[in-house]
Amino acid sequence: MPELRDSRFSLRAMAPAKATNAVRLLLGSTALWLSQLGAETVSASKAVTAHLAAKWPETPLLLEASEFMAEESNEKFWQFLETVQELAIYKQTESDYSYYNLILKKAGQFLDNLHINLLKFAFSIRAYSPAIQMFQQIAADEPPPDGCNAFVVIHKKHTCKINEIKKLLKKATSRTRPYLFKGDHKFPTNKENLPVVILYAEMGTRAFSAFHKVLSEKAQNGEILYVLRHYIQKPSSRKMYLSGYGVELAIKSTEYKALDDTQVKTVTNTTVEDETEANEVQGFLFGKLKEIYSDLRDNLTAFQKYLIESNKQMTPLKVWELQDLSFQAASQIMSTPVYDAIKLMKDISQNFPVKARSLTRIAVNQHMREEIQENQKDLRDRFEIQPGDARLFINGLRVDMDVYDPFSILDMLKLEGKMMNGLRNLGINGEDMSKFLKLKSHTWEHTYVLDIRHSSIMWINDLENDDLYITWPTSFHELLKPVFPGSIPSIRRNFHNLVLFIDPAQEYSLDFIKLADLLYYHKVPLRIGFVFILNTDDEVDGANDAGVALWRAFNYIAEEYDISEAFASIVHVYKKVKDKNILTVDNVRSVLQNKFPQANIWDILGIHSKYDEERKAGASFYKMTGLGPLPQALYNGEPFKHEEMNIKELKTAILQRMMDASVYLQREVLMGTFNDHMNAIDFLMEKNNVVPRINSLILHTNQQYLNLISTSVTADIEDFSTFFFLDSQDKSAVIAKNMYYLTPDDDSTISAVTLWIIADFDKPSGRKLLFNALKHMKISVHSRLGIIYNPTSKINEENTAISRGILAAFLTQKNSFLSSFLGQLAKEETATAIYSGDKIKTFLIEGMDKKAFEKKYNTVGVNIFRTHQLFCQDVLKLRPGEMGIVSNGRFLGPLNDDLYAEDFYLLEKITFSNSVEKIKGIVENMGINSNNMSDLIMKVDALMSFLPKHASRYDVTFLKENHSVIKMNPQENDTFFDVIAIVDPLTREAQKMAQLLVVLCKIINMKIKLFMNCRGKLSEAPLER
Repeated sequence: MPELRDSRFSLRAMAPAKATNAVRLLLGSTALWLSQLGAETVSASKAVTAHLAAKWPETPLLLEASEFMAEESNEKFWQFLETVQELAIYKQTESDYSYYNLILKKAGQFLDNLHINLLKFAFSIRAYSPAIQMFQQIAADEPPPDGCNAFVVIHKKHTCKINEIKKLLKKATSRTRPYLFKGDHKFPTNKENLPVVILYAEMGTRAFSAFHKVLSEKAQNGEILYVLRHYIQKPSSRKMYLSGYGVELAIKSTEYKALDDTQVKTVTNTTVEDETEANEVQGFLFGKLKEIYSDLRDNLTAFQKYLIESNKQMTPLKVWELQDLSFQAASQIMSTPVYDAIKLMKDISQNFPVKARSLTRIAVNQHMREEIQENQKDLRDRFEIQPGDARLFINGLRVDMDVYDPFSILDMLKLEGKMMNGLRNLGINGEDMSKFLKLKSHTWEHTYVLDIRHSSIMWINDLENDDLYITWPTSFHELLKPVFPGSIPSIRRNFHNLVLFIDPAQEYSLDFIKLADLLYYHKVPLRIGFVFILNTDDEVDGANDAGVALWRAFNYIAEEYDISEAFASIVHVYKKVKDKNILTVDNVRSVLQNKFPQANIWDILGIHSKYDEERKAGASFYKMTGLGPLPQALYNGEPFKHEEMNIKELKTAILQRMMDASVYLQREVLMGTFNDHMNAIDFLMEKNNVVPRINSLILHTNQQYLNLISTSVTADIEDFSTFFFLDSQDKSAVIAKNMYYLTPDDDSTISAVTLWIIADFDKPSGRKLLFNALKHMKISVHSRLGIIYNPTSKINEENTAISRGILAAFLTQKNSFLSSFLGQLAKEETATAIYSGDKIKTFLIEGMDKKAFEKKYNTVGVNIFRTHQLFCQDVLKLRPGEMGIVSNGRFLGPLNDDLYAEDFYLLEKITFSNSVEKIKGIVENMGINSNNMSDLIMKVDALMSFLPKHASRYDVTFLKENHSVIKMNPQENDTFFDVIAIVDPLTREAQKMAQLLVVLCKIINMKIKLFMNCRGKLSEAPLER
């Protein structure tokens, strides 16, 4: 006889040899994990209680709450920590339940109601206990000093005495710096390169509080990097019982019942007594009958017991009785009051063998059957959902019941809750909120490519015009003809374009010239161009500079003969290169003398050569592209990766990209979007991902996102003392609320992209950033521009003359004059004159309100610069004078290189290409004024970008909802989750989903639609257990 034992129960199961009885431990499954959360079984007789104990002792709930806070934000973690420094002392005097409520009360200062419920859920499944145990194991590896309630580690030195910290810090930097883990809790600081002090302590204890007071003060003063790791000196003697896991009693054959042979009689009696409390048995409402015929109560009870016992005999069903069983179960569920329907589905699905016989007596609602079949056809056509399939969607996100566990569901609910509460705080509710939630998280799937229609590119061939390719066909439809695998069709069109950026005087140039010659000689259908990066001095002697000599020789030959002859001559020049494969002036001169004896060498190569035109253009174009170190190569504008620039790899990479492009162009021709009347280059270069400049800071930097949603805190932008005590979110919200903007046309324009530039505008670098931003604004149709001041030196009126002028202009001038005046202030000559003593009013332009400007300029003060500088320091982590840029809440910085107008265009393009265009469309239909619209778009985009990207959302609807859909409405005037469930009530998925929905109802406010996706014409039992 198989036997299972744990600390709480023992079970002996008896059955014939042919039946297999097994008990399986399903870690991570959702089959029965929710029973740990208070879900009750239908009757006591069916309960099998199992407790799963971890290998570590029970962890304090206060520490688990702190880990929950840490996932919200590092700032909230430390704020929560400050409020619970000595909270653990109450544990000695309060009951566990009172202490639990005290923790929730403290957490409620930083969490909304939804997240408090999710914290309770996290407590119930002990979601953060493993994290606490991880820190405990790290502490054990140190190891902790004997008898210490708390201790610090300073670069491998340990102490549990506070007065020894100063001594250990003196030579800390000479010792090995400790490794910090991703989950470590670092005290907020602007510096990272500091001595690291790791505190091991139990939050809430007096020992922790004493250490924390000293270490936090040192961290605030910039002396140390303070890291906290949980450490419990005296772990609990109680076991850590786990939830979120399940124990399933799985009996394969339904012909046998497993009973505990030590308590058969007791269990049987208890079963009957408990189940007689049930109101309905096989269609008889015994509760009602006993009220009406109270004198027959004993007889009715006996009859009820008989029906219960007969109902459990699990007599095998005939095949014809099985056919409509799923529809019959759905009929019974649909006829039940809404708030009991899910519980009934759980009961039927999880106790199917004993419910099957009674289900066969239920008449199927024909209206329900017809509606189910109509909805099934629609779901099959739109989402490929077949009859009997199960799907669960929360706010349009699909929950895979085979993959998800309670921990991942908790994570998903937390993220969705942040989004929903953020939208609600912005005043967005109801249908508008649903529209935003259903927006797909758009990530840019294409690689940005450079526009290669530039005059500085020297093309050595042209497939459309050169006689070399005159015999090739020209029709785009040639792309659709079959070719040998791995080959590229030869068509007289510039479908494929290669651009090589090289310095001809460098060693690598020889390989690139050989590669170009190979591709050209073998008539590969590829247009090849060069960008030569040469000396940009005004006067250069070609007799001393090999690169300039090659350029002038090429121009001479191209002008006197043609481009193909010029390229052939360059190839010949490089064939003469010998010394370390580096080009020399002698190599150039030798070829000119041999091939063109009539030429005057020094007229061609000398300082005053007339063949020197556009020499600087290549270097200028290369700088503007933002490409990395030379050499560089572009295929149809797309840069090759660094590892592909090896000359052997490059050959393969070019051919592979040509084949990939041919497939893409074939599809475009087939779809009719690319035809013979179009210019191939223009078609390729007018895609959305084509930009004039590639900036790695914008494209590849991990961006910081600002939370711009205001809480109940309000502060004046000039009230520095109040602003100082706000947290990061409130600081950001105050800055956003008090920002003034330059818009493309007028204040009524809706700007989908909000740019903030951050700099010291009294420095040349800041004015240059402003100048390039204004240059972009002249052509922008989507952006508006705001200014954040980050002064370098001590703030006073003398060293903020330009900044005060900018601020006064924003506060007093109309948009039509603002741009011109800001452009005037961005000029270096203007700044020089003002700091030389000229009055700023001499630079005012015609049409400005001069009196208003002068009055504001003289009275504006410098408090706003102090608050802006503090925002830069505390939130953006910028030092005084450092520059940055914010685009719809995404911060990039500090900027170490110049940001050109083309960079602003790229940033606008990226921002607008994400979800912003769709956000703008929703906001425009909300009926608010344009200025508020621009703010709302910015804040919604910042919120959606701040949260991790989800998988695609589905907008699932049903054709009809009258007879086949259970609908439960949420609580009014509260944020709710939109839950769509599709399930056959007699499936394994229904067993899981019903229990999940029961628990979700307890922890979140939901609007539920549950569709009965029944299968018809069953030929075997849909559930065996």
